[in-house]
Amino acid sequence: MSEIETAVARHYGDTDLLSRIFSGLEASGADLNRLQPDDLTAVEEFHIGGRKATAHAVEKMRLSEGQHILDVGCGIGGAARYIADNTACTVAGIDLTPEYIDIAKTLTELTGLDNQISFDVASALSMPFQDKAFDAAITLHVAMNIPERAALYSEIARVLKPGSTLYIFDVMKKNGGDLLFPVPWAETPDTSHLTTPEEMCSLLEAAGFHIQEVGDRTDFALEFFRESMEAAKDGPLPLGIHLVMGESAAEKLRNVKGNIENGCIAPVQMVAVRTED
Repeated sequence: MSEIETAVARHYGDTDLLSRIFSGLEASGADLNRLQPDDLTAVEEFHIGGRKATAHAVEKMRLSEGQHILDVGCGIGGAARYIADNTACTVAGIDLTPEYIDIAKTLTELTGLDNQISFDVASALSMPFQDKAFDAAITLHVAMNIPERAALYSEIARVLKPGSTLYIFDVMKKNGGDLLFPVPWAETPDTSHLTTPEEMCSLLEAAGFHIQEVGDRTDFALEFFRESMEAAKDGPLPLGIHLVMGESAAEKLRNVKGNIENGCIAPVQMVAVRTED
């Protein structure tokens, strides 16, 4: 693991996270002995828009039953479980953070989806998969921590079959202004590596992708933050992404909202197709 990857894993690592999630589930009335995938919706989607963003992504990917899907930077497995539960696909998820992978495995087993999903601790720059192993790939708020973008998309291209879809939902640079920190993906600028949509398109094309769609989701993001803040106006809910982000969750969310409102950044979705070799 590189120095940057170690710093990223340290940023996200938290040995008490699973116990907090269990406490939140119990406080929310969930039965841990009969845990349903939807019981985890509030806490497992660690990206702007949460479950709505994941559902939108899967709709854009147009997946078919029986396909094998790659989730790059899977976190605690929320998107992977949603895909498996709603499309009858199999999913492989990778993440740098060992704690996330351990939690992903535990929650997936509790929800009865472990026969459809596998999780591994791995770098997105060197994935433990054969060439052309997957029918589609998804990355949700992942590349913001990765400076080696060319290597990232070349590696994703390697493991995708020609004609496969890559769906990306990332925070991207807009006007070049200075960001407020901390944000959910970085405490300081040292581990924040944003690109513009134009740079992303060039990187993807160089890696062997055809860009089908680029969409700015600023309005969607601001509505998500408005709804989240309204829901938490009387204090944090028992179950939510604040459990994943830790004590500075409120500050991180305020900062990312402010950075979007100031025009420094925008959440952007991209749909790309792996071209023929």
